[in-house]
Amino acid sequence: MKDYVLVTGAASGLAKAVLKELSGEYNFILADINSEKLKAIAEQYADNAPIIWEQDLTQIDSLEGNLADILKENDITVSKFVHCAGSLNMVPCKRIQTKHLIETYSINVFSAALIIKALTSKKVNKAALNSVVLISSNGASRGVKAFAVYGSSKAAIDGLVRNLAVELAPAVRVNSVQPGAMKTEMTAHMFEDPDFVQRVEPKYPMGTGSPEKIAPTVRFLLSDDASWVNGQQIVVDGGRSIDITD
Repeated sequence: MKDYVLVTGAASGLAKAVLKELSGEYNFILADINSEKLKAIAEQYADNAPIIWEQDLTQIDSLEGNLADILKENDITVSKFVHCAGSLNMVPCKRIQTKHLIETYSINVFSAALIIKALTSKKVNKAALNSVVLISSNGASRGVKAFAVYGSSKAAIDGLVRNLAVELAPAVRVNSVQPGAMKTEMTAHMFEDPDFVQRVEPKYPMGTGSPEKIAPTVRFLLSDDASWVNGQQIVVDGGRSIDITD
């Protein structure tokens, strides 16, 4: 029987690429807020015994209990967790409101921490979890105008990775992937701006990315081939982070 992998943000472009990459190896729990999209994805991966978990990740008070119910109802355990869910709020500092911080951190950080907590529980998941991959961003370690909320939440993800990697070892490996600029449903509006494309594209030696260029790294980190990789932030950004050309 295949292990179950829980993928949040399952209706997102990145998650779709990840699911395709993992489809030959795992069964799926598909977590997202959009039930119709989840049903369509579940039909596409019928061979992966898909289980739909319709969950608003901003509702963090109900998250652990709802996840425990899903596992109990289906009599399964989860060995892998991929957190693709993300909220991108581009807000200049002078316009930041509490709601921006709460929404972004709830989706990007708080929900990930609570899901990991539940999946490491003997009562909830029989402590079956052994590998976690959180999707961060190369913006976690760089500065971008109007990215204070988003960028700081991604930095928090990487802080979570480093600390949990130490705390949960050797039973669970925890790593993150830091993608560079790539066109997804969440960033499509940015790539529709010619000025943005003209400004950004030259800064990527290998060109801007796509979800399909990220998914193989996620598969590697989940696998036994990465059995000695723990607490790492793997940058996959086409060379952007090392290009210091003026």
